[in-house]
Amino acid sequence: MKELSLEVITPSKKAYEGSIKSITLPGTLGSFQVLFNHAPILSSIEIGEITIIDSDGKEKHYSVGGGTVEVLKNKVLVLAESFETPEEIDIRRAEEAKKRAEERLKAHKSDCDLDRAEVALKRAINRIKVSRKYS
Repeated sequence: MKELSLEVITPSKKAYEGSIKSITLPGTLGSFQVLFNHAPILSSIEIGEITIIDSDGKEKHYSVGGGTVEVLKNKVLVLAESFETPEEIDIRRAEEAKKRAEERLKAHKSDCDLDRAEVALKRAINRIKVSRKYS
């Protein structure tokens, strides 16, 4: 199988760079897969799981906190808000973040940014799910 070039960049680092056989991303309307010779695309990605099949055929899983993806001429560029392996996820911290977000949503205080709390809850739940599923 022919390969794609993948680069994943977060606000703090270049999180991944290398050749891959495929990548599956959490799109706004559902997951989608990119293979060699995929049509050019620019898309947002949601909080969810990214699955990569590397050049050796090994399946790797990551938690992603949303972002964008560009596919052009067999090069995939992911600009992600966060990108973590299951081993990198601090499960205790994610559970604490989940609890805080749930408390904010239940309180319904006027000074609480509900949209932000909902996003924080989604990110925490996703991190917990990915960590437990693959660690």
